[in-house]
Amino acid sequence: MVLRLSTLFLRTLREDPAEAEVASHRLLLRAGYIRRAAPGIYSWLPLGLKVLARVEAIIREEMDAIGAQEVHFPALLPKEPYEATNRWTEYGEGIFRLKDRKEADYLLAPTHEEMFTLLVKDLYNSYKDLPLSLYQIQTKYRDEARPRAGLLRGREFIMKDSYSFDIDDAGLERSYELHREAYLRIFSRLGLEVIPVAATAGAMGGSRSEEFLHPSEIGEDTFVVSDGGYAANVEAVTTVVPPHMDYDDAPAAEVRDTPDTPTIETLVDHANAAVPRTDRAWTAADTLKNVVLVAVLPTGERELVVVGVPGDRNVDLKRIEANIGGHLSVSGEVSVEAATDEDLKKHPGLVKGYIGPGLSADTAVLGSRGSTRLTFLVDPRVVPGTTWVTGANVRGKHVFGLVAGRDFTWDGVIESVEVRAGDEAPDGSGPLRTRRGIEMGHIFQLGRKYAEALHLKVLDQNGKLTTVTMGSYGVGVTRAVAALVESNRDDKGILWPRNVAPADIHLVATGKGEEIFAAAEQLAGELEGRGLTVLYDDRQKVSPGVKFGDAELIGVPTIVVVGRGLADGVVEVKDRLSGTSENVPVEEVAGHLQALVSA
Repeated sequence: MVLRLSTLFLRTLREDPAEAEVASHRLLLRAGYIRRAAPGIYSWLPLGLKVLARVEAIIREEMDAIGAQEVHFPALLPKEPYEATNRWTEYGEGIFRLKDRKEADYLLAPTHEEMFTLLVKDLYNSYKDLPLSLYQIQTKYRDEARPRAGLLRGREFIMKDSYSFDIDDAGLERSYELHREAYLRIFSRLGLEVIPVAATAGAMGGSRSEEFLHPSEIGEDTFVVSDGGYAANVEAVTTVVPPHMDYDDAPAAEVRDTPDTPTIETLVDHANAAVPRTDRAWTAADTLKNVVLVAVLPTGERELVVVGVPGDRNVDLKRIEANIGGHLSVSGEVSVEAATDEDLKKHPGLVKGYIGPGLSADTAVLGSRGSTRLTFLVDPRVVPGTTWVTGANVRGKHVFGLVAGRDFTWDGVIESVEVRAGDEAPDGSGPLRTRRGIEMGHIFQLGRKYAEALHLKVLDQNGKLTTVTMGSYGVGVTRAVAALVESNRDDKGILWPRNVAPADIHLVATGKGEEIFAAAEQLAGELEGRGLTVLYDDRQKVSPGVKFGDAELIGVPTIVVVGRGLADGVVEVKDRLSGTSENVPVEEVAGHLQALVSA
């Protein structure tokens, strides 16, 4: 196929669009691959669709290779299946809901677990039908509060989602591993470095979950690795818990005047001045910082939660969001934010800057001891026997020597603070290093959550009904396009890997003589005859500088220039990645290019 720039629906941009925040967003807009339709929503133009199709083809080939079969569901879905799994409520404000003319409720699908489950329930009823894996490549919709970074975080995006159906857990394990290996092959063929990391299952549920993260400084996910091979999203990292300590001989806690000490820094300074230690100085790690948060439930309700953490650590809201649902006895996505002054006013027992578990029934407002009961969760480092300096719930006063397990209790333990470089890996494989990454894929062992909710059962070998066990596996297709640009670019434009580029050859005719365009046209036809896709810049009144600039911006890996060298019987073949070029005789160039593309 020959795509001629003189007629191709394409306009490149010389300047970066004002709304573009990251490199992939800027370059995909400037090179004419996508256009913004609304915040987080993009139209795909001809060149963009060609790249998208090549990415999808690789995904389909690898999914088909493990025996998965492709289906296609609607994006507009009825409410009832999502009510059955409670996700109509659990998704909260994260989905697009709408009504038809008869006032029936629908949603734009954020994901399709329910529909896959019901389809299999409709058609299969025996263990003999299993194992089964189905997949689709379909548009999904999420009502992102802050869509950003172009295709990396949008309201509309394309995903490959697949689901496995097995009669038992051993079968699920096999299906999971098949998908895992397929994902590694997909990303390898795309030329995307990914690191599989342990992850939390979140609202999806299930017993095992892994993310495939592409290392990138602009990634929204933080993950950790150790030299010994441990890798996990920070949300899934578990703290190495210190041993419980004997507190039988610990001195009694004491409330002290600590005027003007509403911050950890001022408290430590005061402690070192007024209550100096003989063995060492007080540090922030000796203090218990009690952070008041608001958990916004899927129903929209706001619930105050207090989290106690060592004073030298900052809370990580994403980690708390990933782990708090079970402590509040809710399912679904819970968002967490810092409490406002208005939130604090509703609970006068919370004295800002001096909040603590309290030393007496009169001052206790946290956990099950409090008369004004607020859920009190603590970091895993707060173990029985540890001693803390913390607020006394009285302005200008702190408690010194408050012993966990003796003087105060808590409602639960939650992974809640930032994971630091140098923290120990939970498997003992050494200190952790932190990195950032873009989530390219996520796989889950769902188990029986959706099958039970939707009554997906089949007859087993003994003729008894048994609930099917499921796995869920997703790849961000449009996100993959953006990630490829993030990792394959220079200051001139995109550097597409050959197997996803919109064309095999970018042919440029430069010069004023008719013989140049005739030779370029002939070469384009010959390359087409050899099965190559050619992007041919046949524009006659466009300067060579503009043509070369567009070629470098668009990013096809091989640029062929028919120009002044034609007089000497050669054309120039440029490698976009290395910037090198060579002159190839006209009569040899078609074969040379075919060998180059096939290599």
